[in-house]
Amino acid sequence: MTRYRNVLLFVLLAAAWGSAFMAIKAGLEYIPPVLFAALRYDVAGVLMLAYAFYVTDRPIPKDRGQWALVAVGATLIIAGYHTLLFIGETDPAVTSAAAAVIVSLSPVLTTGFARLFLPDERLTVLGIAGLLLGLVGVVVLSNPDPNNLLAGGAAAKLLVFGAASAFALGSVLTRRIEAELPIETMEAWSMVFGALIMHGISLGLGESVADVVWSVESLAALSYLSLVASALGFLIYFNLLDRLGPIEINLVSYVAPIAAALAGWAFLAEVPTINTVVGFVIIFVGFLLLKRRAIRAELPRLRQLISRS
Repeated sequence: MTRYRNVLLFVLLAAAWGSAFMAIKAGLEYIPPVLFAALRYDVAGVLMLAYAFYVTDRPIPKDRGQWALVAVGATLIIAGYHTLLFIGETDPAVTSAAAAVIVSLSPVLTTGFARLFLPDERLTVLGIAGLLLGLVGVVVLSNPDPNNLLAGGAAAKLLVFGAASAFALGSVLTRRIEAELPIETMEAWSMVFGALIMHGISLGLGESVADVVWSVESLAALSYLSLVASALGFLIYFNLLDRLGPIEINLVSYVAPIAAALAGWAFLAEVPTINTVVGFVIIFVGFLLLKRRAIRAELPRLRQLISRS
């Protein structure tokens, strides 16, 4: 019974995070990109902070190391990632599915950054091949025109790649900092300060609340991202974190693009291109090469769990 519950929660998480790319795309018709991202985390940050006070005995960071964790999360995982992602998705050539596929490169990039910044991490020849395959997948998906690199959304897709890189780098740097903090507390304060940073960027870019078109559609997109993709999504994530191993939880990144493609097709009439599909396959193969040992170690446990279901 527990296994079925985990599968259901996993599917719900992938659906919530995958469909978020569609909601971003829809909301960008009415709200400036960075302001949109900031408003999303104004709401989600307050909700997550309340949750942290409810479930942990350390809802407020105490020392310099703990605040350093929050600083990295706020600048890279929240502000850096979402600023670049939301601006990238303003380009019509960047579909919901394409954005989700590029973001699915995060686990691959995380391994690459870990090799650079964590002394205990090492890449084998096959690991390097997996990392390179992931980068090739992004190039295939971007489909750049050598004569005009700004055509066909290539520049916007590179911004989304930059978003995935910021997220991966932030994930690695938080592991490098020698401090312990409940993940709920770190996420909550990262969201709050990340939202403040994005408000500053938004002002610097000349965005204004006066530019927002308040409508049923814009409010629905903002509410969905704040309540479902962020607040509910992270609650499910925290619930699954102790139940699933790192391999299984990483696989959310590879199920989310399917949800993104379906949501983009159903609500925005987006049709994934062949480059999106091929790029996704290449990135996933790169992930399998990078994580082959961990996957092999997990297989006996997975078989045992399946046989009990």
